[in-house]
Amino acid sequence: MSERMKNIAKNEALRLDGLVSYQEGQVVSRTLAQNPHVSLTLFAFEKGEEISAHSSGGDALATVLEGTGRFTVDGEVHILGQGESLVMPAGIPHAVYGVERFKMLLTVVF
Repeated sequence: MSERMKNIAKNEALRLDGLVSYQEGQVVSRTLAQNPHVSLTLFAFEKGEEISAHSSGGDALATVLEGTGRFTVDGEVHILGQGESLVMPAGIPHAVYGVERFKMLLTVVF
């Protein structure tokens, strides 16, 4: 049987923000699960880095783990800090920008 979740320890307490590291001039990602129904990915955005406007085939729930990010969804800007979440609906253009260094967990449900 193949693992449903990868790149993450099982049966132990952990901090998600510690599982992905910042790298100068980059957006770093770490996939934890990906299948036809759901995708779980951790991201670390260096200040000033971004993922340009795109759309997804599923509803995307972004949860900020540390720092501050700017999320633009269908032209509307949202500034989110640690502990805040935002749903970016399927098929709607959205972009993500590091106002400062920040980490997030992105859950996409297809």
